[in-house]
Amino acid sequence: MVRKKSARGESGAKDEMRREKVQRLMKRFFLVNFAVIAILRGKPMGAISDDPRTAVAVRMAGPADAEGFPTPASWEVAPSVRFEADWQGKHADPERGTEVRLLWTPETLHLRFRARYRVITVFDDAEPNGRRDQLWDRDVAEVFLQPNPAEMRRYKEFEVSPNGMWIDLDIAPGEKHDLKSGLLRRVVVNERDKTWIAELALPMKCLVERFDPAQTWRVNFYRVEGAAEPRFYSAWQPTGTPAANFHVPEAFGRLVFAPRTPRQK
Repeated sequence: MVRKKSARGESGAKDEMRREKVQRLMKRFFLVNFAVIAILRGKPMGAISDDPRTAVAVRMAGPADAEGFPTPASWEVAPSVRFEADWQGKHADPERGTEVRLLWTPETLHLRFRARYRVITVFDDAEPNGRRDQLWDRDVAEVFLQPNPAEMRRYKEFEVSPNGMWIDLDIAPGEKHDLKSGLLRRVVVNERDKTWIAELALPMKCLVERFDPAQTWRVNFYRVEGAAEPRFYSAWQPTGTPAANFHVPEAFGRLVFAPRTPRQK
């Protein structure tokens, strides 16, 4: 027997839907504002939110430098996320720790990896523009971005190596294609401090048709280091697979876009 909803029942259901929508909006509002407050108070790295699964990109103030990247002053106001454990969340190695910061403009998503290393292993050959297939077979820093969480199996993959080689891929169920994003990259290695810093400038048009900073994306960050197995595979959000595997979108964290902070104005 099919039962019809009463007018009162329909009204109650609509009210519940409205309440849930308001709760979602309020949650997003408080999450973004919490991140901004953390920036202003100068909290330590990783303390930008009470949610360890959320990364925050801050609106970049001021122009980019002559090479198209944020200035050091701009990076200073960007909160960071850090990770040093393997893809299962185990065997932390501070000597291979990674820090990631993000900034955004309507046209570009900027990322900066600061990677500590024990030994650097890289390819010595690439295409003329620096692109290198199978780049993950040597040391890399990686970001997987999923602008539309409703499409769980579709996301963008970007990798950069300590010598500036790169690859960008469009990942879909059972396939992957060159994204041809038009990204910019810049890498500096500090042998004394045993760190390498990689900056990526990703055009928003390669990520979304129309960028909306009110939308929450999904994201994960990774590192690979080592010439031969067992290599060190690390992840911001552990994937938890028996063997090293970064392609687990269910494990992605969240990426929110915060406005400029008062001291940026």
